[in-house]
Amino acid sequence: MDKGTIIRTIVLAIALINQFLVGFGLYKIPGTAEEQTAILSAVFTFVSAAVAWFKNNYITAKGKRQKEVLKREGLTK
Repeated sequence: MDKGTIIRTIVLAIALINQFLVGFGLYKIPGTAEEQTAILSAVFTFVSAAVAWFKNNYITAKGKRQKEVLKREGLTK
């Protein structure tokens, strides 16, 4: 795995753990109401999941071209 994939995976894991803690009322961001904590946690989880999904999949035109090159060169499973 490359460095970027590892970092995105770690951030996503932190976001999911945070979402779990907020969901069970075990974590509160200081200075915010419970609703604000839940909203901030949900936004953080959504953004980190979207970035991890987008970066790890060939969904852009450039990514599709890259995948074709990898297949042509025999560099994918």
